Amino acid sequence: MTAPTHDPNPVRTTAAVELSRRRFAGLLGAAGIGAAGTAAPSFVPANAATEQPFAALDRGRALPRPNFLIILGDDMGWADLSSYGAPTIRTPNLDRLAGSGVRFTQAYSASSVCSPTRFGLYTGRYPGRLVGGLQEPIGEPTEVDGIPTDHPTLASMLKGVGYDTALIGKWHCGYLPWFSPTRVGWDEFFGNFSGGLDYFSKVNHNGDYDLYENEVEYEDLRYYTEILTERTVDFLTRRHDRPWLLNLNFTTPHWPWEGPGDWAVSDDLTQRMRDGEQGVLFHRDGGSVAKYTEMVEDLDRSIGVILRALQRSGQLEDTLVFFASDNGGERFSYYWPLSGGKGDLDEGGIRVPTLLSWPGKLRSRQVHHAPVMTVDWTATFLELAGAEPAAVYPPDGVSLVDHLFRGARVPERDLFWRMKGQRALRRGDLKYVRTTDGTDHLYDVAADAREQADLAVERSGDLADLRTSWEAVDETLLPYPSG
Repeated sequence: MTAPTHDPNPVRTTAAVELSRRRFAGLLGAAGIGAAGTAAPSFVPANAATEQPFAALDRGRALPRPNFLIILGDDMGWADLSSYGAPTIRTPNLDRLAGSGVRFTQAYSASSVCSPTRFGLYTGRYPGRLVGGLQEPIGEPTEVDGIPTDHPTLASMLKGVGYDTALIGKWHCGYLPWFSPTRVGWDEFFGNFSGGLDYFSKVNHNGDYDLYENEVEYEDLRYYTEILTERTVDFLTRRHDRPWLLNLNFTTPHWPWEGPGDWAVSDDLTQRMRDGEQGVLFHRDGGSVAKYTEMVEDLDRSIGVILRALQRSGQLEDTLVFFASDNGGERFSYYWPLSGGKGDLDEGGIRVPTLLSWPGKLRSRQVHHAPVMTVDWTATFLELAGAEPAAVYPPDGVSLVDHLFRGARVPERDLFWRMKGQRALRRGDLKYVRTTDGTDHLYDVAADAREQADLAVERSGDLADLRTSWEAVDETLLPYPSG
């Protein structure tokens, strides 16, 4: 599709709005999604009363190479799904996805902000191994802050073993003219380069229009979640002669706080940005718990559309579906009993809802309590695809294939995080944390997920051991720029 010429002050017509409503309503109907967001019962519902401890399906079964549908929500808190305990948010489609496979209770992101986690997922390495990963997050276009074209990625490595690859939605790993998904392994890209944009006008926090097909501006002023859903359904309904990787990165429920009908809010925010007001998209003067709930539930409806399209395409049993948030939640999120949130290395900043489904290959209604993190998923997906990580760029994660599919124990290793002024390392149930005031803490997160009982004095030897291990990893990473 050819991108229309961009008008810096586009006019949204009633006819265009009505057409977009009818088209998206048609997708909802075709997917079996009703007004309340209820899908046809193709996925087993998650239910705490029927969930079982994790167990591999068959230790001796050979695994075919799957398709990969890897979905990220944006700034979603650990308990923002009803299957994780949200008291008011209802997410029936994601709950069904959880019920069809495995729900992880101690899954972690590679960072507590957007772009470093994406660096971790795409490279399988700690964000601090690349210059762009030191920006927490990337805010401005520069020629160094991004994934370099000579660095292997999940997409380039899968492409090397015969996969078709696509990325739909938020990239946030470097700006044009230097960086792009299509330069590091993705065959096609449709989405935004920045960390956040208005859901209707597509103006980002730098005041630039930010919706692209590959590297060409593409004008579409409808609600962004709807657009990404349509694009994904289009991808799934094409004929695919080879296995595929689709990274689907929603911006929902990231700020600004706009639901599908909030054109007036969008118009106000966009005009203020064009008038030169700074920090408008952070939307500190807007939003509410009710609006956030609306956004999450709309995301859930959209994922229901996608899952039903996957089933109708006949590819459901050939596809591994992964869902997670890129980091902890913002101010309207729910993540009880965790403390902290986005930007912190407390549990609320890095522990994220995570679901994995592959019908016939993973048992349904499973709950998994062992700690895993972003870079482990990269290693896992590579092994399932039959791809070898590049020796010159050794991965920091461990593959979970033997554990998930053959019943082996979870590999023993430390989980490591670094953000400027903060540090954390988890070993078993113990977690070492240094906060921005320079104080070291030690918690038993199995007994104290809220991180309120500081064991730093009582178990000073353990604290010293974990601190030494953290510093050993840190020595292998790039230093932060001075100043």
